[in-house]
Amino acid sequence: MTGAALGNLLILALPLLLIAFLVMTQRRRQRATAELQSALAVGDEVCTTSGLFGKIVELDDKVATLEVSPGTRLRFDRRAIGIKQNLTPPSPSGAGE
Repeated sequence: MTGAALGNLLILALPLLLIAFLVMTQRRRQRATAELQSALAVGDEVCTTSGLFGKIVELDDKVATLEVSPGTRLRFDRRAIGIKQNLTPPSPSGAGE
């Protein structure tokens, strides 16, 4: 192969590699979101995509009802749940030294 042919091949291959990388990243993100949605349960502490923290008190196929303070319940589309909060306390690092 000559240098020009190799250059042309590189110009074609780079955009194809970029597109493949973007598709794989999007699929990974969709898979993580689907896993989160299927793992939701009543009693989970969650944060919505808009940043509201609450505890799931009711859950069906489309709607999640969150209790954001005692007696205050808000209904959200289930897809608005962004993350599930980790309820395990962090291990103390250097505490008491």
